[in-house]
Amino acid sequence: MKSLKRGKSTSEAEIQNVSEFGIWMLIQGHEYFLSFEQFPWFQESSIQEIYNFEFLHGRHLYWPKLDIDLALESLKSPGKYPLKAK
Repeated sequence: MKSLKRGKSTSEAEIQNVSEFGIWMLIQGHEYFLSFEQFPWFQESSIQEIYNFEFLHGRHLYWPKLDIDLALESLKSPGKYPLKAK
């Protein structure tokens, strides 16, 4: 018996996994890893807070409970955005 082909994703952005090292996200068909080393704001956050995010205008990620904003471009081209949290 053969499984049916997967349907098209209904979400443009979703969190795939949260590990002890960071967050794996699938955004517009591309996978991104937000390490806790580079994005320390998330490290002490609850799973519920991490999963509660909005993808705005196809280019902006926002976590309202954490008050964190990230431009998708900063994940696509991190070399253009060298500033990191301390």
